[in-house]
Amino acid sequence: MEYSGDHRFDVIIVGAGVMGSSAAYQLAQRGHKTLLLEQFDFLHHRGSSHGESRTIRATYPEDYYYTMVSESAQLWAQAQSEIGYKVHFPTHHFDMGPKDQQSLLSVVATCRKHGLAHRVMDSKTVSEYFSGRINIPESWIGVSTDLGGVIKPTKAVSMFQTLALKNGAVLRDNTKVSNIKKDGGNEGGVIVSTVKGEKFHGKKCIVTAGAWIGKLVKTVAGIDFPVEPLETTVCYWRIKEGHEDRFAIDSEFPTFASYGAPYVYGTPSLEYPGLIKVAVHGGYLCDPDKRPWGPGVKLEELKEWIKERFGGMVDAEGPVATQLCMYSMTPDEDFVIDFLGGEFGKDVVVGGGFSGHGFKMAPAVGRILAELATDGEAGGGVEMKQFSLRRFEENPKGNAKEYPDQVILGSNL
Repeated sequence: MEYSGDHRFDVIIVGAGVMGSSAAYQLAQRGHKTLLLEQFDFLHHRGSSHGESRTIRATYPEDYYYTMVSESAQLWAQAQSEIGYKVHFPTHHFDMGPKDQQSLLSVVATCRKHGLAHRVMDSKTVSEYFSGRINIPESWIGVSTDLGGVIKPTKAVSMFQTLALKNGAVLRDNTKVSNIKKDGGNEGGVIVSTVKGEKFHGKKCIVTAGAWIGKLVKTVAGIDFPVEPLETTVCYWRIKEGHEDRFAIDSEFPTFASYGAPYVYGTPSLEYPGLIKVAVHGGYLCDPDKRPWGPGVKLEELKEWIKERFGGMVDAEGPVATQLCMYSMTPDEDFVIDFLGGEFGKDVVVGGGFSGHGFKMAPAVGRILAELATDGEAGGGVEMKQFSLRRFEENPKGNAKEYPDQVILGSNL
């Protein structure tokens, strides 16, 4: 049914993935008249906000993410209490890698800077600590922290949309936005047009279009938005018979990340009993409207990694299930959360380039987007300069890093 109500809103959000849905919840909760638009069905599987699991971790080489992760952990709990069911399942988090790996050393520095309780272990201690479930080479170290966990992504997006609706937001799916223009009338704001010919007036607009944000920003502002869409493959591996319970989340098996080449990450067994998620952080550049839906990743290095890490208790012959997902990568793998600027000034806020690691911070990102749109600035103690759209004008590579990129592209997979 076509929406026949008022076409005037305080804030219009374009893109109903986890970031847009979180922002809609924040805005509606604060009493702002909010419209959330999605070009496909709600909870679709074409973008970055679907699937069975995402990790929570506070151990970032970039210490400026700690505040957002910490805030989000509290906001996940708050939203869960409002909806009445769980989307966040806590567990420990474990990082590992060569003892001279700069990214991992920066993780330890982040823990120390923010007073995050952590334990640095050598290979022998790691094996003892995990009772042989995780093993690392003698030249590696492991870092264990308590702030970890698994988020159920599709369920989480649904939660934010439901809470937004309960607080008065209007939600519209299968409504593709074709353009956003300044309203030249006395009221100001913007006019959001759809491919169906509908027009909505918003005092402010937030664009969280995921892998499609570059295309929309090019149409709207004529500028190149520094985001490249990648198609990535998530792999699930069978735990060998008799060991299934040892890798389950309720056995305190951690979420984990392995620094170096390849960068490997994973979650304990939760969504699929008897299977463990282990994947490579990377993908293939693609057009989100013309995806290859494959070819997936080369598995030789990942198979070897699994053989060496899990004490022979996980079948490394090959994954028994795979899922495809999208990354929206910036050159520095940091987010873009900023005003679009130009003729739009502060009327249009953009949130994109979450680079395969932003989902855990969606509650804080939603809060920041909402405040930028309504207040013109964001509080909460988050340093915003690292997320500026303008940083790429000064340096096309974005924020300077002291360590190599983690994501693996294309032929290197």
